[in-house]
Amino acid sequence: MKPTTQLSYLVAVIACSLLLGGCGGSGDEVTESVPEQIYPDYTDVTALGGDTTTFDASTSGHGFSTPAPNLNAPGLAQHLAGDVNFETAFTTAPNSEHPDLDGLGPVFNNADCNSCHQRDGRNSTPIVPVGKARIKLGSDAGIFLRISKAPNQPCVTGTAANNYCAPIPVPNFGGQLFHRGVLKARADWEQNLFGGQADVYLSYETKVVSYPDGSQVTLKKPLFAVENPFDAPGETKQSSNLTSNLLQDDVLMGWRNGMPVFGLGLLEAIPEADILALVDENDTNGDKISGRANYVFDAVKAQKGDTHPVSLGRFGWKANTPSVRVQSLGALRGDIGITNPLFPDESIAGTSMHDSYLTRTGFVDSGSDEHGAPEASAAFSDDVVFYAETLAVPARRNSGNADVREGARLFELVNCSGCHQPRFVTKSTGEIGGKPMAEALKGQTIYPFSDMLLHDMGDELADGRPDFLANGNEWRTRPLWGIGLTKTVNPQAGFLHDGRAATIEEAILWHGGEAQTSTDKFMALSVTERTQLIDFVMSL
Repeated sequence: MKPTTQLSYLVAVIACSLLLGGCGGSGDEVTESVPEQIYPDYTDVTALGGDTTTFDASTSGHGFSTPAPNLNAPGLAQHLAGDVNFETAFTTAPNSEHPDLDGLGPVFNNADCNSCHQRDGRNSTPIVPVGKARIKLGSDAGIFLRISKAPNQPCVTGTAANNYCAPIPVPNFGGQLFHRGVLKARADWEQNLFGGQADVYLSYETKVVSYPDGSQVTLKKPLFAVENPFDAPGETKQSSNLTSNLLQDDVLMGWRNGMPVFGLGLLEAIPEADILALVDENDTNGDKISGRANYVFDAVKAQKGDTHPVSLGRFGWKANTPSVRVQSLGALRGDIGITNPLFPDESIAGTSMHDSYLTRTGFVDSGSDEHGAPEASAAFSDDVVFYAETLAVPARRNSGNADVREGARLFELVNCSGCHQPRFVTKSTGEIGGKPMAEALKGQTIYPFSDMLLHDMGDELADGRPDFLANGNEWRTRPLWGIGLTKTVNPQAGFLHDGRAATIEEAILWHGGEAQTSTDKFMALSVTERTQLIDFVMSL
């Protein structure tokens, strides 16, 4: 699945042997030769994003928020306009003084993009205070639940008849659980001020992992409890005679954390053929790593009238969205409740909650203005998408450090690169998200350290929830570029899809399934070697 360095290693060993054989001497001396260490080609690379790399982000809390330095003047102007939009906090409609800011909800998870992608990075991991068993998610939560009905059988091929294998929405709820709402979102709003579709509670369970050398690490896993759904106020999973559609046994739920948003345009500009070349669904090379492509519904293609609106999934935790445009505008409509040209209907349109909300509030917040236009204009939408496409990738740090260099060799040795594919070259022509690609993204040699494919990561990380062709155990390989600055940008950020890992070491130890062999090799390393490997990852 990746270029090997074994040939260069053998050449070095043979050359060394020939040199030793030709040496003079009495023949009495025997000198042990130590083969020269061979390091991967990416060991000394610093410009992870090619010409879009920024080299001044190493100590900045805004290290993920720099425009790509190779943007032309019009591109920079559009990027900066999109930056303002990304930071915009929306309000409840109607807002006569600032009509451009209204339209929040009626149910939502956060009021602006930045709340889930703090400083363009990860959201804060919720903390359960000492002495409390759990916390209720509120306005400060950047995590939410995806929801869907369990399918009768796995979906193998997406067609119009099976909705292209999309997750099955929960009747009267949808595919995402919105734990917040505007003032009168619920019929029982006087008892549930600013309540959403249901209340969500978070708690943690822990387990201890022991290394062969006896050292131990405590891992935590977030658990959720959903209570008080709008269609059956006060019900919980423990209630008798459950009536809520949300609390039925065939409803699947899974945590989702906000992800960093830099470098996304580069990832979309990777030629599809280069990603598909890494697919090894039947593990033909015997490395216990397969890698599958997800094919997903593409709203851009559908809007253009494509008869088969399906594309390669590239974004989202399960590669369940095809482009930055679909991802960004889907979140604008879903997470925040702001309709836009790509998603002009409210996320809960057609549900009893939405119908009663409109009646209760006099239809003042219908998701469109008096002319039928969505809440976010085309210009607003284009600019915020362009912003997410053209954020700079932070340069590596400490690449010349001896321990970091050794860590790169160990990264290769334990086969982390089997999934975290180091290098790609972006395409030089074409579109992304149905729009002309920015010149700054074209022809760039990049090092995202991701193959962009799905992998079975084992039962411990599974949420059991399929998403298009991805099964409940599969996750897309997260790019590693910039990961070493995560805590600099947001000290409370966590790793993995639900933020359970507080450190890179914890994240590695959660890797199972196809990654189990690599995890076992990592655990078998000495303390020094484990530290070196982590130092390399932290340099990215």
